[in-house]
Amino acid sequence: MAEPRRIDEHAAESLGYIRDAMERAGSFTAVPGWGAVVMGLAGLAAAVIAPAQPTPAEWLLAWLAAAAVATIVGILSILIKSRQFGVPFFSRPARQFALSFSPAVLAGILLTVALYRAALFDLLPGLWLLLYGAAVVAGGTFSVRIVPLTGVLFLFLGTIALFSSPVVGEVCLGIGFGGLHIVFGTIIARNHGG
Repeated sequence: MAEPRRIDEHAAESLGYIRDAMERAGSFTAVPGWGAVVMGLAGLAAAVIAPAQPTPAEWLLAWLAAAAVATIVGILSILIKSRQFGVPFFSRPARQFALSFSPAVLAGILLTVALYRAALFDLLPGLWLLLYGAAVVAGGTFSVRIVPLTGVLFLFLGTIALFSSPVVGEVCLGIGFGGLHIVFGTIIARNHGG
């Protein structure tokens, strides 16, 4: 016959289960709404600055600078939001989002280098939007419903950019990395806590 368990062991196990369930239910804390708005502003700036560049390499540099700013803003805003809600920065929802989001972003980085080397700059807008959309859909699996919806819209814009003229691709980049981030970031911030 098994020894009866102490009540404090049972309570600790129950609290662990409840804490885990609450972290999963509160997964929106991994997606920073106001941070996404700032990321969108960086995207809009790149959409204005990049087309004015005299060479494709300088165009690429303008977008990469915006991506670097957006990455820093995203990480800092996740950190701020996690502190605001008292959730660890490396909480289960944040880890799930990051692990789901990262593979498509890594593929985008590698394909950007390959397309740059092949001088196929016109394919970059569609590629970036498609892979970012795939990353957001995958990461959004562990978040509130609006996050994967945002990813689907990025996929839609990426499809248009991939099969259209370079000018349309530029417009899609601005709408996606600028407009979608601002609109959906605002919605997330207002409805899901900053």
